[in-house]
Amino acid sequence: MDLLNAIVALSNFVLVPAIAYGSQLALGALGVTLIYGILRFSNFAHGDTMAFGAMVTILVTWWFQSMGISLGPLPTALLALPFGILGCVALLLLTDRMVYRFYRAQKAKPVILVIVSMGIMFIMNGLVRFIIGPNDQRFADGERFIVSAREFKAMTGLREGLAIKTSQGITVVTAVIVVALLFWFLNRTRTGKSMRAYSDNEDLALLSGINPERVVMYTWLIVAALATVAGVLYGLDKSFKPFTYFQLLLPIFAAAIVGGLGNPLGAIAGGFVIAFSEVTITYAWKKVAGYVLPETLAPDGLVQLLSTDYKLAVSFVILLIVLLFRPTGLFKGKSV
Repeated sequence: MDLLNAIVALSNFVLVPAIAYGSQLALGALGVTLIYGILRFSNFAHGDTMAFGAMVTILVTWWFQSMGISLGPLPTALLALPFGILGCVALLLLTDRMVYRFYRAQKAKPVILVIVSMGIMFIMNGLVRFIIGPNDQRFADGERFIVSAREFKAMTGLREGLAIKTSQGITVVTAVIVVALLFWFLNRTRTGKSMRAYSDNEDLALLSGINPERVVMYTWLIVAALATVAGVLYGLDKSFKPFTYFQLLLPIFAAAIVGGLGNPLGAIAGGFVIAFSEVTITYAWKKVAGYVLPETLAPDGLVQLLSTDYKLAVSFVILLIVLLFRPTGLFKGKSV
């Protein structure tokens, strides 16, 4: 019985949150990886792109809620998500037309594009704060839990309860659908194949008659969709605060680099590696250890390797280790 309680406690505080967080990081890292693989630069504005897409979704959600439109037990934000994606698409295409296109025409080095993306990051961050404000914004509605701890205890008779939030369930299901659609698009459609060809060899792709501007446009469309979905899922699961998305940039980049920058499969794997590392290292293992170990060996302290305040440091350390010992990542990078 104690072992079952330990497994439930582990699932409740480590496995379920890490799977949901890993799905959010994987979607964010996929956007970073696509831009790196096809447009050949590291987009530091990606965290704030997620914030912008989520912000548009939140504003439309509030509008729907004021009119009494809802999805019953599911969050109204799912209805507003397509509007958020459209808003994010408009922003990214406008940014590309006004800024990035000039530097592409100049054949600018990737480091210049990185610096430009940092400038855009600050502009987007300011824009989001100006429109929606710098504070936490709550927009989740519908049923809060798929399974609540109290229900689980009543059903099983265990001391520990397992709570699965609706936002966590939606995150995992949505991530699976989005990733499946993305891989189908890249491997099965003509546009997807032309994007992969452009990523592998730009000169050969141009000789084959592939339109580079069309490839760039489709890349931004996909990145806008991925960023908005990731931003909204993160906002539903935690809460929406513009500065949090700026901070999310480190774990997202860590996930993309750990998996292999430019490799979509690596981005997904990297997202889960970073999420599980962050959650397990900052979790206080006292409760689980109390169930598993004999009473004489039960710990008095929290058994926590790092405080949750140092969560981002975990991503940073993993990033450093990977860059030192395996710079191409777990999966070889630079191929879409």
